Amino acid sequence: MTKQLGETPLVHEGARITNSTLGRYTEVGPGSILLNATLGDYSYTTRFCDLANTTVGKFSNIAAFARIGPTDHPLDRASLHHLMYRSADYWPDAEHDTAFFAHRESRRTEIGHDTWIGHGAIIKPEVTVGHGAVVAAGAVVTKDVAPYTIVAGCPAKPLRERQPPAIAERLIALAWWDWDHARLRHALEDFRALGAEAFLEKYESAEST
Repeated sequence: MTKQLGETPLVHEGARITNSTLGRYTEVGPGSILLNATLGDYSYTTRFCDLANTTVGKFSNIAAFARIGPTDHPLDRASLHHLMYRSADYWPDAEHDTAFFAHRESRRTEIGHDTWIGHGAIIKPEVTVGHGAVVAAGAVVTKDVAPYTIVAGCPAKPLRERQPPAIAERLIALAWWDWDHARLRHALEDFRALGAEAFLEKYESAEST
């Protein structure tokens, strides 16, 4: 059966969404968790994804079990344990360390437009994944990923370019991800049939007229 996405996000059973914003034509897969996250128009998560303190652009494809912006334990203290900041869970006369949580929330991860985050990938806090980039399955991303670059491994390293730099720059300039829904439908057959350069040649000329 074909599902129909629309202005109202599609949130599947078991998903948990806290302090987050979902754009149009978005989908949150079963068991996924979004905390302090933004999911841009047309982006989706599949099963059991975990996004924290993350801004996702438009048309992002996030595969199952991906984890983006996982929170860190403090490495510079005498202990790693969360009794230091979830203290009220342990003692009735103690309070949670709200400054610690505020610091965590400030360390945002940025995922660009038209990106693909592979199965089980992990993207650390304060990392930017550029427009058009691909993160391979199982990769652990600790550094920024350039636009239209494919990264893989642990830690993730560039594997190859998804598009040559000149084509990538033109795609970013065209910014087709900002087109309205009707225009996307009008261009659908060209998205399917044309390579990136041919697509650019057709629609760059349309933009200039």
